[in-house]
Amino acid sequence: MTTARTTTVSMSTAAKLRGLRDAGEAVHPADQLVASVDQDPWGAVRPSLYETARVVSYAPWLTGDERRIAYLLDEQASDGSWGEGPVRYRLVPTLSAVEALLAVARRGTASGVLTARVSAAAGRGLGALRALPEGGPWPDTAAAEILVPALVAAVNHHLAEGGFAASETLGPWHRGPGIPVPGGYHAAAPEYVAKKYAAAGTLPIKFHHTFEGIANCLPDALIPASGTGHGLLGSSPAATVAWAARGIPAGAGAAGGATAPAGSGPYLPPGAADELREVGRRYGHLFPEAAPILVFERLWVAAALASVGLLTPGSAGTARGWADRIYDTAGVRGAPGLMTDADDTAMAVLVAALVDRPRSPEPLARFHNGTHYDCYVGEDTGSVTANAHALRALGAYARHHPEARVTLAAETAGQVEWLVGAQTADGDWPDKWHASPYYATERSVSALALHGGERGAGALAKAARWAAGNQLADGSWGVWGGTAEETAYAVRILLRAGEPGHTEALDRAEAYLDAVYAPGRAHRHPALWHDKTLYAPEAMIEAEVLAARALLAARHA
Repeated sequence: MTTARTTTVSMSTAAKLRGLRDAGEAVHPADQLVASVDQDPWGAVRPSLYETARVVSYAPWLTGDERRIAYLLDEQASDGSWGEGPVRYRLVPTLSAVEALLAVARRGTASGVLTARVSAAAGRGLGALRALPEGGPWPDTAAAEILVPALVAAVNHHLAEGGFAASETLGPWHRGPGIPVPGGYHAAAPEYVAKKYAAAGTLPIKFHHTFEGIANCLPDALIPASGTGHGLLGSSPAATVAWAARGIPAGAGAAGGATAPAGSGPYLPPGAADELREVGRRYGHLFPEAAPILVFERLWVAAALASVGLLTPGSAGTARGWADRIYDTAGVRGAPGLMTDADDTAMAVLVAALVDRPRSPEPLARFHNGTHYDCYVGEDTGSVTANAHALRALGAYARHHPEARVTLAAETAGQVEWLVGAQTADGDWPDKWHASPYYATERSVSALALHGGERGAGALAKAARWAAGNQLADGSWGVWGGTAEETAYAVRILLRAGEPGHTEALDRAEAYLDAVYAPGRAHRHPALWHDKTLYAPEAMIEAEVLAARALLAARHA
């Protein structure tokens, strides 16, 4: 009964959206977004404070050093910290910025104007670190367990060896005990990881993206070899410059030439050096946390728009091209140099089906652990959204291939069971890839509404009650205050759950989004997504908001 009702609602909504699109009322923003994404070889994200600070620390030889130093100084908050989000999210970016500025102060190579500001900013940053909570819980951001102690050690090394005794702002820190490793983290963690994999004889690829956290602990034999041909190490500028700072791996030779002046030490293979410079040019000599993000961005944009019928024949053709190029029978990587993962693989299968290019979900099988999908082999903590995407992918493929429903039935039922069991008592779903539960809850609701049947009906009703009960006074939703992104997710939760009685809440949400997107009004999406720190994949967020606004408009058609 629930599945039939939800399917009927979805089909009716899709028909209305096609009518709006064909009338020209919704096509242009979606087409413009698809074209913009297709033309950008790197991805629509803002520079990362954390990542840019790592480049300042490791790569003063790279063009744009003073631009990056000025950026760090300009981005410092009034309390001395750096970063977005609540105070606990500011630990990693503040450590990164303080360490970088201390490195700049020790080098003494910045211009006179910047030099005067660098020490003062580092001193305020040290004060902000001391003011942070002494213990957790800390956010589940990427590899924080090694990045935090590594940065603390680097900061304390600068304070002990930097000759800051005469500095008005850094002198007191020079004489003090330095900063402690925050509760919940362990000073020996980077060294432990290095010893563990030294004994194994190889460094897993999952450490490439956060290589800077263990770079100083690894023996030469575990340094990734030069000439890998994958551009940036782990698609991370920070990892790449830390890799360069380690120099030429043992036995690798010097083929390809160095990227720094002769005798200065840092070395990168030509492909990585070229890509690092290209990323710097794309982002104004600043750096994002991952580059490029084409796979991730294109799949999420296509899924959001295709799911609600916003792709025109032209933009659908572009999305089909994306699907054809991204799908891989060996599994899909979110970016070059990363591990294949279930989340991107599931989204590739889903998008292919949504744009009438169905591809087998067989590549997902390698990630199934017996009860649900691991994001990648060797994962420590599971992901709700990856499993919701997998459920949608299985169902979307089966719609094109009804004969597969029997063979996929047990797997689909298992996914439904796992997702229902992952719901909290309040009715939401949290996830490690996003700071807000609205993202994971929308993903879970969308999957269960389409494929959950009677088993998912109770979870849908509970999710709708949770969302309806948390709307803010201005019609928005948000975990730290109302945002267009989270409001878009909440709108889809209420519409997908199929529960009546939310007309007023949806009307208020529509008014809020109309006001946010009023002509001439600038809007900046807050950073809510998890990588090493918070970031905002802007094209993906725009696609989600476009989809939600189209669904809201379709109610009046």
